[in-house]
Amino acid sequence: MGAGPSEKLRLAAVQMCSSRDSEQNLARAIGRIREAAEAGADVVALPENFVLMGTDRERAQAAQDFEGDVFRALRSAAREHAVILLAGSCLTRALDSGEDPRPHNTSVLLDRGGNTAAVYHKIHLFDVRPGDGSEYRESQHIRPGERAVTATLEGVTFGLSVCYDLRFPELYRALALRGARITFVPSAFTWMTGKDHWLPLLQARAIENQMYLVAPGQFGEHDDGRRTHGRSAIVDPWGTVLAQAPDRECVIHAEYDAGFLEEVRARVPVFDHRRPEIYGSG
Repeated sequence: MGAGPSEKLRLAAVQMCSSRDSEQNLARAIGRIREAAEAGADVVALPENFVLMGTDRERAQAAQDFEGDVFRALRSAAREHAVILLAGSCLTRALDSGEDPRPHNTSVLLDRGGNTAAVYHKIHLFDVRPGDGSEYRESQHIRPGERAVTATLEGVTFGLSVCYDLRFPELYRALALRGARITFVPSAFTWMTGKDHWLPLLQARAIENQMYLVAPGQFGEHDDGRRTHGRSAIVDPWGTVLAQAPDRECVIHAEYDAGFLEEVRARVPVFDHRRPEIYGSG
């Protein structure tokens, strides 16, 4: 790539049905990264919990180290295939655990050389009763993050988020105000919530903030009995769904077009019309 900002990038989102077998999950993820790169992808994003889909307790007990096998393999894949790689999310041991031993749900962005460009810890934890008789208490075993994260690679600013974050528009506006033009939403949306909310939320966040969203997801039945929605998607700043995954493990592709993003922002200049002095912080 040249020294100036990238005008176009080929985006890829990997959809998986991860199991309790972390070695197999990692091997499948590496295979999908290769598949995406061979199809011309510049940017590849993995889903939430790509390395292990089990209970929150099981995932916490299998928390990763940043210098462990998982991140070594991903750094190697980014270098080998010369792609910007979003390591969806997996649980990582907190570096400053102190009195709180819970791991973070962590998303890591790697540059084409496999170097760490950004580390984001999921801020909003999934403590809900979705309405199908199930109950989730992510905060029992996972420690929330404390800050919004962006990173600029090849002249393009990327925003990081994870799954349940999608329901909090304040986070995405904060990312947009920091310059995010492409924001990742690696997810494991439940089937119950995803069937009604997944696409409307993605389109709303993309339209409100006039940014591209790359949303790779988990799908199907998992070893712990959980059922995830899938339908991974890439959405443009006008809210158009450029690509959406069927109900199988696969890679979807779409193009980031800087010119189109600027055209959308010129047509509807919402950032110029903001009235933050009125909104307050409540």
